[in-house]
Amino acid sequence: MPVLPGPPPLEITLRRSARARRFSLRVSRVDGRITLSLPVRAREAEAMAFARSQEGWLRDALARLPQTDFVGIGSEIPVEGRPVRLVRGEGRKIVLAGDSLQIPGDPAQAGARAQAWLKALARDRLVAASDHYAAVIGHQVARVTLRDTRSRWGSCSHDGALMYSWRLILAPPPVLAYVAAHEVAHMLEMNHSDRFWAVVERLYPGWQAERRWLHSHGTALHALRFTAAPD
Repeated sequence: MPVLPGPPPLEITLRRSARARRFSLRVSRVDGRITLSLPVRAREAEAMAFARSQEGWLRDALARLPQTDFVGIGSEIPVEGRPVRLVRGEGRKIVLAGDSLQIPGDPAQAGARAQAWLKALARDRLVAASDHYAAVIGHQVARVTLRDTRSRWGSCSHDGALMYSWRLILAPPPVLAYVAAHEVAHMLEMNHSDRFWAVVERLYPGWQAERRWLHSHGTALHALRFTAAPD
């Protein structure tokens, strides 16, 4: 992977595209990844020269990104929109008690264990919401899968299979419900036409507030890292 030297070095992901007519740079607001798009026949040396010419802009853009928060004992995270602090627990099971998430075992694994617990809770909530909205329109959900997607909160395939970001469990319940309604609506309209939004409105009236919440707070949910912080 090409690198711009400096404090710190900047890794550049090159993406050749038949649609690209010029060089363009993008910095992901989710994970800070730098992508340099270039025409198929462009020379890599020319692309990197362009990146060097934009180094000031790149470093400014990276400096403005939300700081990554590594989750562990003592961290505070949102669970269904409510602040919860990770604390040492007893026994074998993770327990949510009031405003504390009690995590037993090795503290170094607390973040990973919290993530697994959150994923299981997310599956329960998303399956229930998806089944509910699908029943309203007379459809059935083929299956629900969870991923840690960065570019979208959910998707719907032509066969009625739904995919969601498990991080929706960090958001308030109405936000999760809206995303479920949004994806179920695609069972009737595989587009974002006026007809599609009419279905969303029927399933979840007043969805606009939840959509705005995701636009305002979604990046902060992605900034949480549940693996151990680097030394």
